[in-house]
Amino acid sequence: MPTESTFLLAGLFLLLAAAGWAMGRFGERDEEDAPPPLNIDYLKGLNFLLNEQTDQALEHFLNMVRVDDKTIETHFALGSLFRRRGEVDRAIRIHQNIIARPDLASEQRDQALFSLAKDYLAAGLLDRAEKIFARLAEGSRYQVQALESLCRIYEQEKEWGMAIDAGQRLEVLSGRSLALQIAHYYCERAEAAAAQNDFASAREYVKKAQSGRPRTMRGALTRAHIARDTGDNKTALKLYHRIIDENTYLIAEALPEIVAIYTREDATAELESALKSLLAKNPESSSLIAYTAIVNNLGGIPVIDDCVEQYMLNEPTLGEFIELQQLSEGNKNSHDSALAKVRSALSKLASATPRYQCQECGFSSQRLLWQCPSCRDWETQRPASRVQFDTILQHSITNR
Repeated sequence: MPTESTFLLAGLFLLLAAAGWAMGRFGERDEEDAPPPLNIDYLKGLNFLLNEQTDQALEHFLNMVRVDDKTIETHFALGSLFRRRGEVDRAIRIHQNIIARPDLASEQRDQALFSLAKDYLAAGLLDRAEKIFARLAEGSRYQVQALESLCRIYEQEKEWGMAIDAGQRLEVLSGRSLALQIAHYYCERAEAAAAQNDFASAREYVKKAQSGRPRTMRGALTRAHIARDTGDNKTALKLYHRIIDENTYLIAEALPEIVAIYTREDATAELESALKSLLAKNPESSSLIAYTAIVNNLGGIPVIDDCVEQYMLNEPTLGEFIELQQLSEGNKNSHDSALAKVRSALSKLASATPRYQCQECGFSSQRLLWQCPSCRDWETQRPASRVQFDTILQHSITNR
């Protein structure tokens, strides 16, 4: 049965043949000139397609690229089709052949270069793609698309300084704000500098990130980490608390740091007070606190233990795994022992399921990724607030 690609190619052939016939029939010509016949090469290619000889048809058309100067748009379409089919080497050949034509118009050359750069990108040849995109970004009708592609390449290569430059140029040319994206570029530079103990540079990069995007939570979180790593616990706690007050979804990142600092300073009473204040303002944060405590084995703090216990009692699916009666029966020792056992079991279950999920495309991961590897959007991941029992059950049924 003919494939979608076969029908598309057949359509291209017929369209070009019809266009050629119409130009010959109705275009300017001397009266004695007869309308030119349909191009026999296109008919041969169409015959290959109708007989489902797709490879022969593609090779036939590829050979025509060198000799038929009137079909360049169809060649571009065919090159794009090759790339979508994953036959990048053939797409590269087509676009290189177009570029090699000495009489090519400048707009067509730019189009061929842009298509070739996309071929290289699809093939993973980032250096070659980058070189062409950089050339087109200097002055062509593909400036915006070229700069967008350069940003993607620099993200993959972790060339954050170059990504910032390309992003700022793209903002000017496109007229749209890229403040969030550029703020993350600066945060990447800040984290890289902090990893090298260059905290002065790290602070400067965070400052630039927050100047362009004042409410960027990553900037605040990075700044808090820098304060933590340089021993400024007072500033770190202030920032961590502000983070979870303004964005409860970052409890999963900030709470373990808060607990660690208060524990080191033997200030668990202050921790209790701070968490009670958070719960009073945001009661829905209880499940996030509980889930974070389960995943990170945070125990021994009454307010956190209460959140975990309530989470267990309110989780309807938990009874499929563990008997919960012990949590509400018996003396305090047996209660605490049962709570510890259930918490341990939940921790193991939680480690078997993703902790974060992209709100745009659904990509899941075990740790927070500021840029989704799937859809490439920034700051779209959110943490789970419960153990994914349904996923675990489905997995266990599938593997029986």
